[in-house]
Amino acid sequence: MGILRFFVTLRLLEIYYLFIWVWLAVVSDFCSIFVGKNFVMKSFILAIIISLAAVSCGSQPKSVALAQHVTQPTQYTFRVKAEYPHLRTSYTQGLQFIDGELWEGTGEYGGSRLQYTDLATGKSRVVATLPKEHFGEGITLLGDKIYQLTWQNGVMHIYDRKSYKRLEQRHYKGEGWGLTTDGQWLYMSDGTPDIRVLDPKTLEVKRRIGVTCNGTSLPYLNELEWIDGKIWANVYTLDQIVIINPESGVVEKFIDLGGILPQSERTVTTDVLNGIAYDSENGRIFVTGKNWSKMFEIRLL
Repeated sequence: MGILRFFVTLRLLEIYYLFIWVWLAVVSDFCSIFVGKNFVMKSFILAIIISLAAVSCGSQPKSVALAQHVTQPTQYTFRVKAEYPHLRTSYTQGLQFIDGELWEGTGEYGGSRLQYTDLATGKSRVVATLPKEHFGEGITLLGDKIYQLTWQNGVMHIYDRKSYKRLEQRHYKGEGWGLTTDGQWLYMSDGTPDIRVLDPKTLEVKRRIGVTCNGTSLPYLNELEWIDGKIWANVYTLDQIVIINPESGVVEKFIDLGGILPQSERTVTTDVLNGIAYDSENGRIFVTGKNWSKMFEIRLL
């Protein structure tokens, strides 16, 4: 997907943002009636509807889309430096590499967990499981604690990093999507164009970062990672990572990762790109996706 198509997609998100949420709420009720509690089938139906909305918006004239965006963020491509195995059963929602350890938080009701993953073998050691009614989301490590969000439960699970013991649960309003830290504050996405800056001790919202790309609000920010003073974010349903200035909220760069996972590695359970981890000691960047068979170390071009 090139830069033009990226901005056409952003225009879709701006125009139909509120409309889609209402639409999905109605469809979710439909799914509950006719599909029941089959989460996989619900997700499949909702994904089809989001895709149809994107196609309908993409029909607007490209010249109009370009005219609406004067200043464009820098576009990067990538080169794969190394490939590593990744569990197809890991519905990746959070990823972090710190002190030589790769940590991963996974989602899905009844299967959400916190795990330590061996980069070389892809084997994981589960250190905590969430209650079956909790859908795990982003994770981050700060000091001697590990923080893990939940999607719609409004609960953050906090663990001791050494013993893996769950220390406490704290509550927040709204949804939880991605989570990262700058070493002082927690940065949390929630599906809206805002990133909340939280006090890790109280979860008090210190400020909000409104994320924009050329003046267009950018919702659906998913997994987050702090890299060299910037916030890197997956955008749900897209094969791009955006790089955000945490002071202004402006998207300064984006990376097109389309095609990074070969078609031959995809199955019926393979889901979207989601998961960014940074090895700050060695300057390595890792990416993966939900139920992907591989994790990739990439270099920007």
